[in-house]
Amino acid sequence: MEHAIGNTPLVPLRRLVEPGMARVLVKLELCNPTGSHKDRMALALIEEAERRGELRPGKTVLECTGGSTGSSLAFVCAFKGYRFQVISSDAFAQEKLETMRAFGAELLIEPSLEGKITPDLWPRMMARADRLRAQGDYYYTNQFHNRDALVGYRKMGEELLEAEADAFCAAVGTAGLLMGVATVLREANPQMQIYALEPATSAVLSGGPSGSHQVEGTAAGFVPPMYDATLVTAALPISEEEARRTARALAREEGIFAGTSTGLNVTAALELARRLGPEKTVVTVACDSGLKYLAGDLFRR
Repeated sequence: MEHAIGNTPLVPLRRLVEPGMARVLVKLELCNPTGSHKDRMALALIEEAERRGELRPGKTVLECTGGSTGSSLAFVCAFKGYRFQVISSDAFAQEKLETMRAFGAELLIEPSLEGKITPDLWPRMMARADRLRAQGDYYYTNQFHNRDALVGYRKMGEELLEAEADAFCAAVGTAGLLMGVATVLREANPQMQIYALEPATSAVLSGGPSGSHQVEGTAAGFVPPMYDATLVTAALPISEEEARRTARALAREEGIFAGTSTGLNVTAALELARRLGPEKTVVTVACDSGLKYLAGDLFRR
């Protein structure tokens, strides 16, 4: 199953790009086994821990997750034979929670405020994980602090070198994807422009206050420990409403069926393409499949 992860297609936008704009390429990470780029991270977290001898048969894997990381870890734990316990919340898509259960994960649900990702939610989830760790034989993958994730995302960066891009942008959650890819792209081209994206209502990386939003997988309300501002050209706050409109337009006009974080990425990529102009290339990521969001209001008319 390991070989099914990665080497995803890189496709150009054809209808959303206007004359005079740079070319926009989208990495279709929704083609990974669980429909998410997090499959790369999950495999790296587990295999690097195995390699060091920190994760052995009989141990239980533990994580706090909004869903895609949990689905990916549940998938990897299923084919490797590990028990997986996950702390999540009703703020995240029901489809993601059910996917984790389908792969055999045991879920502990931390209640949210009106289904929103508020600044206190992630700290509560992580505190619950700390309490659990003291009670059993767990391997805590600890996605916000675990630099093993960069191993998985460096591979994505290597796959993107063929694009010979001028700019790369991606939404920041743990920052693993952006940092892993940016490191590889900057090694190949020191002039590469790297943009960190976040919802405008919780623009911590841009110097604003944390706030509530519904762009899953992004903006936990604090600067993630793996975030390295020296690799970033700028942090860009993006309107969540515009991201939602873009996600719907991607499905209707480009045939790319993806979620709100992908809408965030492509909204920014299109704006960068306007700034850079023709003969340039902007690359971004379709983070996960729109199938994970059908129970919510993203695609509901």
